[in-house]
Amino acid sequence: MWIDTHCHLDAAEFDADREAVAAAARAVGVARIVIPAVARANFDVVRTLAQRLDGAAYALGIHPLFTPQAQEIDLDVLRRQIEASLDDPCFIGLGEIGLDFFVPGLDVARQQFFYEAQLALAREFALPVICHVRKAQDQVLKGLRRYGIQCGIAHAFNGSFQQARAFIDQGMHLGMGGNVTFERALQIRRLAAQLPLDALVLETDSPDIAPAWRYRQRNTPDQIPAIGACLARLRALDDTSLALGTSANALAALPRLALSSA
Repeated sequence: MWIDTHCHLDAAEFDADREAVAAAARAVGVARIVIPAVARANFDVVRTLAQRLDGAAYALGIHPLFTPQAQEIDLDVLRRQIEASLDDPCFIGLGEIGLDFFVPGLDVARQQFFYEAQLALAREFALPVICHVRKAQDQVLKGLRRYGIQCGIAHAFNGSFQQARAFIDQGMHLGMGGNVTFERALQIRRLAAQLPLDALVLETDSPDIAPAWRYRQRNTPDQIPAIGACLARLRALDDTSLALGTSANALAALPRLALSSA
């Protein structure tokens, strides 16, 4: 069994063939697909989609790239949506939340406000978080420590070994995806090979972060086994061991995934 812990299957890039994409993933053994929200506007969309597709789950949150359009009332809506979703076995936590210091022009203070408000909700409801950490690993980690969050995923992790260890020590898992398939991505490949296996989960971030063989093309969740095979080679493991290990890690990072069977 494979698990894609991060897939924006609600994105417009899948409007023409969404069900076929999900079916193709199931056909190659991807038993679970986690669909994180990015803004108030798609809270209901990701929920409905996850409830409709076999093996799908969803997270609710406001992505840092969407904070320019977000309003404080969206946090009230998020709270109500969380409360309404606690009995839904498809609901797994808060995401995608975090900080992005890569994209120019984003208001750091505004990002921080929404990030911390969502960490407070995660703490209140004892939910894991799926964190966007691009060029912001230290500040994201600082927030996790401040609010006592010790469960979730640092999505598309590409920091230093020291930062990786800090996230792991905080109880977080690290998301590995298409980037590890590029031979020139030396840092992320070293991380993927040398960090403890029980700290790693697999993800596609579909339709983005495509693997090397789909460079500049649409990414899809059926690529998880091939990405996993690449990670297995980096670690001198067989594919089955890698699949079993990363799937167990995903259930540890997102415990509510175990509430419903694929």
